[in-house]
Amino acid sequence: MFKHLVDGIFWDIALWVFTIGVLWRILSIFLVGNKKDLSVARTTGMTGAIAANISRFFPRSEMQSRTRLHVIAGYMFHLGLFALLFFAAPHILFVESQTGLSWPAMPYWAFIVTAQLAFVGLLLLWIHRVMDPVTRLISSADDHVGSILTFIVMLTGCMALLEGFEGLRVLHRFTVELLMVYFPFSRLMHAFMFIPSRAFTGAWFGRRGVKA
Repeated sequence: MFKHLVDGIFWDIALWVFTIGVLWRILSIFLVGNKKDLSVARTTGMTGAIAANISRFFPRSEMQSRTRLHVIAGYMFHLGLFALLFFAAPHILFVESQTGLSWPAMPYWAFIVTAQLAFVGLLLLWIHRVMDPVTRLISSADDHVGSILTFIVMLTGCMALLEGFEGLRVLHRFTVELLMVYFPFSRLMHAFMFIPSRAFTGAWFGRRGVKA
């Protein structure tokens, strides 16, 4: 019974909530009216937008010693999660079953290595959030819930690789559905908004000749 719900109505609800919620959040930001900028443009907004997005992928030299752990862990987690999401064989097979689209999957050994890096990165980021006085102060329950849900989804995903345990696959899919429902209403939306937000800030400063 639970399997049919997870593979059926629960998935449909999660997909609709995720899709509509993400689109609503994105459109609500882009539809906000801005006052006309009367300043004299020093450079084009596009130049500033591109420069800001590129520069933000690297820590400022004067802050490297203080942010090294955070940056390394961040790349381990985010790049690892990206690779697992789009290049893990079970995910590609799922997409193929739903859409007919397919692409080469990473080998099993690469999956294991990538998963370990992603797990370590996520744990380091969460420990840093809890232990560092500044990040602990500015963190909310939303940050912790998002981290915990993501960890559970990754953990159940690895467990689901065990052949012959259909219940583990169902559990993994259920946790994915929970994350999909939670996603649009949380700070996890930065997955879609970090590039546009950087571009907006870079364009705003770039127009004034300020390096963002």
